[in-house]
Amino acid sequence: MLYCISKDYAGIENLSLIPGKVGASPMQNIGAYGVEVKEVITSVECIKISDGEKVVFDNSACQFDYRSSIFKTTHKGKYFITAVSFKLSKEANFKITYGAIQKQLKENKITENQLSIKAISDAVIQIRQSKLPDPNEIGNAGSFFKNPVVSEKKYRELAAKYEDMPAYKQENGAYKLAAGWLIEKAGWKGYTQDNYGVHKKQALVLVNYGGAEGKEIYELSEKILRSINAEFGIQLEREVNVV
Repeated sequence: MLYCISKDYAGIENLSLIPGKVGASPMQNIGAYGVEVKEVITSVECIKISDGEKVVFDNSACQFDYRSSIFKTTHKGKYFITAVSFKLSKEANFKITYGAIQKQLKENKITENQLSIKAISDAVIQIRQSKLPDPNEIGNAGSFFKNPVVSEKKYRELAAKYEDMPAYKQENGAYKLAAGWLIEKAGWKGYTQDNYGVHKKQALVLVNYGGAEGKEIYELSEKILRSINAEFGIQLEREVNVV
């Protein structure tokens, strides 16, 4: 990532500081701040676990979707990803309208004329560090839940009740809502039980402070799912790959 930034290779600067390995990026089509990795992946090389056959999937064959791909759905557990090919650009198409990027750029005193790939990457890193726990210090799997997409009718219904609810209109007329906002609004932000809970700065992140079992984290996520459904009439989905 930082190597690409240093060479002015554009396309993944909004994904800066997402934890994990390159091979995991296509599995759930990682994304952040209006960018998804599917936009720059050309192919994914795999080994078929059942017989060791080498298979290469092009972009369309991966069937990328919001935080999803065939490696998380129909082909789950069938392939081991060994390489990912990316196509980046020397001509940047800056995407700074999603989330707090513009605000952070302003705080960094970056003007429109000074905008660059590195400036955006630095802003994204600052935002993530300010509200997300370092996995080297606090056990976590990053964002645990997907941002739900609802119909315009459902959005209007909720917006009339919650004027401060963030929402992003999609090309098909639907609206993407912020799962973190919903979870925080339902009172879960900062929730702690024994040695695990919901991060105090970002309600999307479930944390293990040390010694908690996966079953406990899963059960907590179940409670949150039921809570959001009861309060907002929205069925959240887990973003993490549960096995």
